[in-house]
Amino acid sequence: MGCSFSGLNALYDSVNGGGDVWINENRFRIVRQLGEGGFAYVYLVKETPNDSAVAAGLSKKLKGSSHLSDDGTYAMKKVLIQNNEQLELVREEIRVSSLFNHPNLLPLLEHAIISVKQPTQETSWNHEAYLLFPVHLDGTLLDNAKIMKAKKEFYSTSDVLQIFRQLCAGLKHMHSFDPPHAHNDVKPGNVLITHRKGQPPLAILMDFGSARPARKQIGSRSEALQLQEWASEHCSAPFRAPELWDCPSQADIDERTDIWSLGCTLYAIMYGVSPFEYALGESGGSLQLAIVNAQVKWPAGPKPPYPEALHQFVSWMLQPTASMRPRIDDIIIHVDKLVAKFSQ
Repeated sequence: MGCSFSGLNALYDSVNGGGDVWINENRFRIVRQLGEGGFAYVYLVKETPNDSAVAAGLSKKLKGSSHLSDDGTYAMKKVLIQNNEQLELVREEIRVSSLFNHPNLLPLLEHAIISVKQPTQETSWNHEAYLLFPVHLDGTLLDNAKIMKAKKEFYSTSDVLQIFRQLCAGLKHMHSFDPPHAHNDVKPGNVLITHRKGQPPLAILMDFGSARPARKQIGSRSEALQLQEWASEHCSAPFRAPELWDCPSQADIDERTDIWSLGCTLYAIMYGVSPFEYALGESGGSLQLAIVNAQVKWPAGPKPPYPEALHQFVSWMLQPTASMRPRIDDIIIHVDKLVAKFSQ
């Protein structure tokens, strides 16, 4: 999908006051804000009828798609773009998001990038991007973890494995591309959870703003430092692989950076946090040191506790040396065995 720059494509009245948003030929009413971060805002929007004979709405574009909303509601991400670097990042997010088609990866349904009036004292941005996605109102794995922690609740072993298995399926889709793509920011805050009666929760990996072709050859100290700087901006620290904290001057980086983050996320499905966040609360503690040395601490869990096989599974993914880590196909074989064992 190409980016559209006509000012008619995404006009809005006061966003906080409700207002309408046009994304290409599709018109949406803003219902409420769902979240924000940096220069991005996420809104719940509802498609509204359009008088234009040209516009057929999303129903025509998504005909037969499981992503077509029954009630016309969607999630819309609005990004305020201040410079060309940010513009290129949004374009790359759109390009990468448009590559994938998998039930456990959040699909980009529609998008527009528009030019806005010259920046003023009140507005420092010169473009706005609108990205439309299916809406999942049960929140993220992180949101659910906070609620469960307050109630002292835990997922069952079976649900832990079922959620994790779905994330593996989505990542396998990304890692199977030519060239393989890494998500680069797998974490509970980027996993949408939808509760289903009588079934395990549905898990969907989202936010492809950091996703890139996974394989890089590092051949100098300057390239290693460049990668570390990029990772510090794009990969959440408690879930970031050791090689992205301290990259050797000669190194082959590949999609197994995601396997490390996946191991951290499995731990977080069980216990609500990264296995290394304890270091942030220790006097003189170092998150980087805990990660580089793979110093995992196991907290008290549910009663009965999770089986030792899950702890071993996490440790298998958290190998500090990337070449020792399993690949996604190995992970899936193993998780399927665990699902068969603990879902009976």
